[in-house]
This record gives sequence, structure tokens and C-alpha cells, in this order.
Amino acid sequence: MKLKNLVEAQQLDVDTIFLLFSMADKFKKSVKKPLTKKILTTLFYEPSTRTRLSFESAMLRLGGNVISTENAKEFSSAVKGESLEDTIRVVSKYTDIIILRHYTGGSAEIAASVSTIPVINAGDGMEQHPTQALLDIYTIWNEIGRLNNIKIAMVGDLRYGRTVRSLCYLLGKFEGIEIIFISPKHLSIKDDIKDYLKRHKVVFREEDELGNVLPEADIIYMTRIQKERMTEAEYEKAKGVYRITQDNLNLIKPNARVLHPLPHTEEINLPIQVEQSDKRIAYFRQVENGLYIRMALIYHLLE
Repeated sequence: MKLKNLVEAQQLDVDTIFLLFSMADKFKKSVKKPLTKKILTTLFYEPSTRTRLSFESAMLRLGGNVISTENAKEFSSAVKGESLEDTIRVVSKYTDIIILRHYTGGSAEIAASVSTIPVINAGDGMEQHPTQALLDIYTIWNEIGRLNNIKIAMVGDLRYGRTVRSLCYLLGKFEGIEIIFISPKHLSIKDDIKDYLKRHKVVFREEDELGNVLPEADIIYMTRIQKERMTEAEYEKAKGVYRITQDNLNLIKPNARVLHPLPHTEEINLPIQVEQSDKRIAYFRQVENGLYIRMALIYHLLE
């Protein structure tokens, strides 16, 4: 299936996922700069390090050019009251592809509906982050060699974390998936995701003890508590409840992997030398995979 935009993870079918994996593998080995004279715009209304820089690096490595606004909420005509629709209609006259991050859920869909060029959702409020989910499953594929018959523990802020939502949507396309949700009760996964998993016959359960789950999981997907999306009381109640430390690292299977969309804060407390030497710690390899999978997606949309 040829994509025109990427707004939500549900758009990706299994064939397209593996097509993008194959392209990413090729870009890991060599790049012939096929997108010279093309321009990518990162239009970010929320802060970002990995997502914005990886998209910009991806385009530059493909031979294209980049124009960017790092904080469009303050340094764009949004300050003057311009609507997102008008901003997209204007920006699409200057560039070939738009990477949009916005603080409001559904913004990427709105942008895609008025844009004359491809739009990629780089995170919209508490809804989705489809390219993060895509690089997550690419990392799982690279690390353990399969996407079927996986038991994955998703840990932390499951209510406000958009990466977990998008990852669930993608995992629902594969067989033999079992998900264990581990979170404070006030940050549990929302019912719409549970309904989606039920419709796609994905086995899931909810637990509250991380130590009981670590020995059985193939993938431990840690997430930070989204302090910026909750009250101070909610944050204090959840801060530091679930953590990976040297004390419980030994509970994780030798061939299991720890993933994290990053940045990580108090939920992971490991020495740098452990992060660098223990093969189970995969989140910095996960970051690198994001570069190649975003190269593949940009190329797919523009060529």
C-alpha cells in the first residue's frame, strides 16, 4: 500500500511495515542521496530532541534540505491567531513534506486534510506517535528476530503516553501477542485501546507489580511519567513507582530487551557502563533505528 500521509499507526499494514523495514536496512548500509532538491519542514509546536533531529538528519542523509521551526507555538503566526489549517496551507507551498508535532490530539489528521503534500504525524497531544511505534517494532524485529509470539510488558504512564497507544495499534496486526500493562491505577491504559486489542484478539492483562512480570517478558517497554500532561498531585503519586535498577535487572531474561521511547528520567536508574555493555538494554540502539526507519518513510512518501 502506497501511503500519502502517515497520521496514525492503523494506516500501516503488515506488507508496508516490512517494506519500510527492508528500505531501512538498505539505508543502514549505504545512501545514494536520492532526494536532492527536495525540502522537508519540521513544524513542531511541542519540544523535541530525538524526533525532530532524527527527521532532519534523515532528510539530509537522503540528500534533501531542511527548513524548521523548533517552537512553532511561540515562533510562528500561531501567536497572531493563525489557524493550523492556514499554517499548513501556507507551509505546503514552500516544501515537499511536513513533519508535524502538535499539542492537540487530531491535529495531524486536520493538517493532512488540507495539505497538498505529505504530512507525517510526529506526535499529536495524547493521541498518537506512529513513527515512534514503527521504529519500536523495527527495533524488536532487529533485536529478537520476530514480531509474532511476543510477550511485552508496557510500564509507566499508559494513560497520557501516546507512544504506548501507537505501539498497541501496530502490535494488533501480528499474531500471538500478549501485552502486560503495568501502571499506577490513575495512569492505566484507556478503554479504547483495550477495545481495539479485544477486536484484534490480542491477549492482555493488567498488573501492579513490576518484579512479578520482568522474568516472563520478552520486551519491557518502559515509559516516563508525562509530568507536563497531569496535575502535580498526579505526578507525585506516580513518580518513581516503577523503575529498572541494578537490583531488578537480574530478573530480566538473558534474551529479553528493555526499550524506552526516551527521554528516561527516574524510571530507569542504571549506570552508564551497564547501559553500554548489557545487550538487554536496547533503547539507544532503538534511537539509532529511528533514523533509518524515518529515512525509509520519507523516501516512501516522496518517491
